[in-house]
Amino acid sequence: MENPLLLFPQLNISASKDKSYYKVVKPAIKEEHHKASKPGAKQKRNRLSLLLQKSEFHEGDHLGKPGNLTKAASVSPEEAVKWGESFDKLLSEKAGLDAFTKFLKTEFSEENIEFWIACEDYKKSKTAHELLPKAKTIYETFIRKDAPKEVNLDFQTKEVTSQSIEQPIITTFDAAQNTVYRLMEQDSYPRFLRSDPYLNLVKGRNPSRPGLRRRSRSFTVNDFQGVRPDFTVW
Repeated sequence: MENPLLLFPQLNISASKDKSYYKVVKPAIKEEHHKASKPGAKQKRNRLSLLLQKSEFHEGDHLGKPGNLTKAASVSPEEAVKWGESFDKLLSEKAGLDAFTKFLKTEFSEENIEFWIACEDYKKSKTAHELLPKAKTIYETFIRKDAPKEVNLDFQTKEVTSQSIEQPIITTFDAAQNTVYRLMEQDSYPRFLRSDPYLNLVKGRNPSRPGLRRRSRSFTVNDFQGVRPDFTVW
C-alpha cells in the first residue's frame, strides 16, 4: 500500500503551516529580545546625565588644588612689601610664614620649613624631660636616612646631629636648622619674591580663579534631538 502522504499531499499542510509559523515567529522573538536588551531613551538620558555630573565633579576638583597663595585677603600691600626686606622678617610674621609654606608646597619642598618650625618649637622646651621625645621625633621625621621628610644636610652636620640624639640638649639641632635656613634663604626665598602670588599681594590684588560654568542637571527629550551618542561602549 502506498504512503497516504504521497497520495494526498494536502494532508501535510499542517506541517508546512508549522514551519511557516516558526519562520514568522522566530524573527519576531529575536526582535523582541533585541528591543528588551536595548536601553530606552529614558535610560540613555539618565546615563548621559550621570556622565555630565561626573564631569562637573572633576572640574570642581581643579578649583581646590594647591597654588592659590593669594587667599590671605587680610594681608595689606604694605605688610607684604616688608616680607621682601629680609627672609627673617618674612618668617617672623604668621601670615608671611603661612604664605611661604604654601609656596614651598607648590615646589614640593615643604619639608624644609616644617623642619625649621619643628626646631623652633624644640628650642621652646622648658625642661630637659621634654627634649628627648621631641628630639627623637625630629630625627626620625627629618634627619635619619630615608626619613619620610628628609632634609638636605651635608654629611658632617648629619653625623654631629645624629650622635647627640640619645642625650639631646637645647642646641642639638642648631647646626642642621641653620643649614636648612640658609638653603631656603638663598634658593626658595628669592623665587617666592618673584612669584605671581606674592607680587599680587604687593599690588593689592587678590584674584580668584573664575569658576567653571556648570551644566544643568535637568534634561528633557528636546535636549537630545539631533544628538546620536554612541551608547554601545556602556
